[in-house]
Amino acid sequence: MSTQTLLYIILAAIVALLLALFQYKYKSKSASQSVALFTFLRFLTLFSLFLLLINPKFEQVKYYTEKPNLVIAVDNSASLQHLKQDKNAKNALEVLKSNSALNNKFNIEVFSFGKSINTEDSLSFKEQQTNLDKTFKELTQVYKNTVSPTIIITDGNQTIGNDFQFSAKKYKQSIYPIILGDTITHSDLKISRLNVNKYAYLKNKFPVEAIVVYNGSKTITSKFIVTKGNATVYSKTIQFTNTKNSEVLNFTLPASGVGVQDYKAQIVPINTEKNKTNNYKNFAVEVIDQKTKIAIVSTILHPDLGALKKSIESNEQREVVFLKPNTLINQLNDFQLVILYQPNNSFNPLFEEIQKQNKNKWVIIGTKSDWRFLNNVTSNYSLDFTSQTEDYQPLLNTNYTSFIIDDIAFESFPPLKSTFGDAEFNIPFQTILYKTVSGIKTEQPLLATLEANGKREAVLFGENLWRWRAQSYLNNDSFLEFDNFIGKLVQYLASNKRKNRLDVDYNSFYSGTESIIISAQFFNKNYEFDNSESLSISLKNKDNGNKTTRPLILKNNSYQADLSSLPAGNYSFTVSATSENITSSGSFKIIEYNIEQQFLNADVTKLQQLATNSQGDAYFINDYSALTDNLIKDNRYQAIQKSNKSVVPLIDWYYLLFLIALCLALEWFIRKYKGLI
Repeated sequence: MSTQTLLYIILAAIVALLLALFQYKYKSKSASQSVALFTFLRFLTLFSLFLLLINPKFEQVKYYTEKPNLVIAVDNSASLQHLKQDKNAKNALEVLKSNSALNNKFNIEVFSFGKSINTEDSLSFKEQQTNLDKTFKELTQVYKNTVSPTIIITDGNQTIGNDFQFSAKKYKQSIYPIILGDTITHSDLKISRLNVNKYAYLKNKFPVEAIVVYNGSKTITSKFIVTKGNATVYSKTIQFTNTKNSEVLNFTLPASGVGVQDYKAQIVPINTEKNKTNNYKNFAVEVIDQKTKIAIVSTILHPDLGALKKSIESNEQREVVFLKPNTLINQLNDFQLVILYQPNNSFNPLFEEIQKQNKNKWVIIGTKSDWRFLNNVTSNYSLDFTSQTEDYQPLLNTNYTSFIIDDIAFESFPPLKSTFGDAEFNIPFQTILYKTVSGIKTEQPLLATLEANGKREAVLFGENLWRWRAQSYLNNDSFLEFDNFIGKLVQYLASNKRKNRLDVDYNSFYSGTESIIISAQFFNKNYEFDNSESLSISLKNKDNGNKTTRPLILKNNSYQADLSSLPAGNYSFTVSATSENITSSGSFKIIEYNIEQQFLNADVTKLQQLATNSQGDAYFINDYSALTDNLIKDNRYQAIQKSNKSVVPLIDWYYLLFLIALCLALEWFIRKYKGLI
């Protein structure tokens, strides 16, 4: 409370007393006890009212004790079930959770992890991938400014993500691994890695790279075989010793038939092997008979050109060629799509030829574009142009319906730069991304598509697309999401296929470790997206004849079905609309591969190193009883007394209002009782 407020309170007390004396003592010759009581009650009333007007503020301090957290993260992947450690993991978790001493000292918080981390502690051991890197990154965000020693119950075998030792260094907590799995080294042969392209071209040969690893001390000889059905298409005899414990095989296979061709690579196991699951890998290649050729035309050098080429060619079915405007005119028939980057007057003959041949195009407009020229050569839209530039950030239009678009965190992308001005369209168009200027959404398109006279076109009003691709990598540790977005746009523009009312998006084959998501869009008779329809997918396993039906769930502007739980095999499917007789059919293959069954031992070295680097200790599942005592006795983990100081204004103290009402009521009743009223 400040000195000024204290002076006001003293002054209020003096004024309240003077007023009370004036009302009951002035010109009153009585000195009875009643007058003194009335004066006192009136003083309290007036003083309380003055206090409410002054409204002094008081500091209120509350003390509380905060216990440290004890984080328990349990591996929920299928590798523990494969190594027969699932029961040990459950027992260890129950022992730690039920320990009364630990509960008295810590707030125990339990997580399970596989491909991602979850807060619930129900364990199924069916997660098909293990991402310890992501686990430590998310725990770092949650327990950044706390004291939270962490127990991690795992075999240490990671199947996806960056090396978890690097992300664990940023996790400023002591880590105590409880190591699950066999620590005895057994002789083992395995296919460590198999690299192959997703697509191959008919009557060509496609490359395959296989890395075979031997873990043992004796000299052995084995055979590497690749089969297609019952036929052997490649084989090689390999010898390993205690010094030569790996072999890299590079060979080619013929692409003799169109469609998905599946193969099986195998290294013949030795007699003493304990784990033979990692001796083979299935893989598939989709053989196609032609490529989609895209021309990128520009007269300037810009990082966007390289980013576009990388994104488009991430799908091996597509080929990008850089050309000058005058060079492309004679080759235009060879391309399914033309990307015109920042066109100027030198593009005039090319625009005329594109118009003549009714070719699809994508126009990218930036600070070096000639807007006056564009207004002259296109009738689909016109541009207001100035000499000023502006930065535009993207905002996804969730009602876009020409093809399925996933939100890849567009709002986190840096702005594109373009000339300041608006575009007016003369034909119907659909906006993919709106312009956002200084955080304010506009109705102006940043990226839009148009369809007219059987021709498709896209317009992007901004340059520096390469920054979007870089930001996408920072967000996801991968270019995949951004490349898929560009790939869908290119696929739409490179085709003149008539739009169907039911459009289904899927791959021809999936690896057994990846997510299998079937997406669909349903349109009403006016080709507007219909989010009220009920869609279902009927699946048939071609290998055993099993049938199943599942609903598709509405998510943003598409319907989706997650089929990741399906076993490996060949499947045909039909997506049906409930209210109308509209269906779409297709087929896909799931390649058998369980990465969680490729491990024979726990990764003891890494887990012990993890404990040492974080000032923790590593324990084996057979002997972790000392962990509880060490945590309880460790002086680093003490309860902390904290205070919470808050400023409370007097006007919030409702007892003062009660006091005012009580004083006035008492004064009135006493005066009434004595007949003074």
